[in-house]
Amino acid sequence: MARREAVGAGARRKPRTAAAPDKPKAYHHGNLRRALLDGALRLLETKGVAGLTLRAAARAAGVSQAAPYRHFADKGALLAAVAEEGFRALTAATRAAMRAQSGDRVTGFRAHGLAYIRYAVEHPARFRLMFGRESSLHAGPASLRQAANETFALLVAGIAGGQKLGVIRAGDPTELALASWSMVHGLSALLVDGQLPVGEESLDAFASRVLRYLYIGLHGQPPAP
Repeated sequence: MARREAVGAGARRKPRTAAAPDKPKAYHHGNLRRALLDGALRLLETKGVAGLTLRAAARAAGVSQAAPYRHFADKGALLAAVAEEGFRALTAATRAAMRAQSGDRVTGFRAHGLAYIRYAVEHPARFRLMFGRESSLHAGPASLRQAANETFALLVAGIAGGQKLGVIRAGDPTELALASWSMVHGLSALLVDGQLPVGEESLDAFASRVLRYLYIGLHGQPPAP
């Protein structure tokens, strides 16, 4: 009994340790990378490429200045990752627009062009980065080049499919895709930079009129209105 009381007294005399402070929420399963990319996108839209740095992205994500280096070696790597996501989003948008036409190659082809233009106008800062020298498209990581190639490959496949149905003239589908992309991309760049005002006409209506002439060149006659 005495021993038990002594043990109890010793337990009561044991100093209490202070409660450990709450640790900051840790990032798991890529959450840190996602937070940095989201922060980079906000900076890109508000301050442009010049204002997008690793430190600024860290502040926007609410993490330490050293945290970005866990995923990105430098600013160039961060820009390349943002551009890669842009290409994947563009591919998804154009693919969805084509599928929405229920397999109609003619309207699907035009829908692809409209989706491309709409994406550029709705995301001008990212669009400029994707095709600017800052993203290092050719010198950047293989995943960036792959994402860009997938965007172009979707257009090539659309033209090849139209050729099989006889709605697009014969020829190298890659060359025809390059000519088509040059026109659509050029129109997109003019709109993004404000060099080609649409006026009172809607963007889709304006772009559709221009793309109509692209189809004439690919097919030899205008599509049905």
